Amino acid sequence: MKSSQDIIRNFYDYLSNGNASGALGLMAPDIEWITMWHYKVNGRGPDRVAEGLFKPLMAEWSSFSLVPTEFITEGDTVVSLGEFVGVHATSGKRSEARYAHVWTLRDGKIARFRQYIDTQAIAEARR
Repeated sequence: MKSSQDIIRNFYDYLSNGNASGALGLMAPDIEWITMWHYKVNGRGPDRVAEGLFKPLMAEWSSFSLVPTEFITEGDTVVSLGEFVGVHATSGKRSEARYAHVWTLRDGKIARFRQYIDTQAIAEARR
């Protein structure tokens, strides 16, 4: 069985390889997804994450990556610290925004996600 940290590392790996379905497959059917910026996931579940986050994120940014630099694990909770790096599709501006992601796992699946990010850095790129 994979550790909680391994599952979260797999999530980032899936996203970096463009495998959204692999990332969604790591989620519990009732996942709660909480973000700190304008993308809102209404309701619970992987389909809601795809509709409220993945699709609009890919439409707004011509390129982006999440670059985790540190992981802190306590039982079924994993905190990843890192940087969102992206180029806004409309403005053409590059953003480098530090983040903290707090992941909670249940029975080997991601059950809850909370995001804390430098919203000012994101807003600057969107102008």
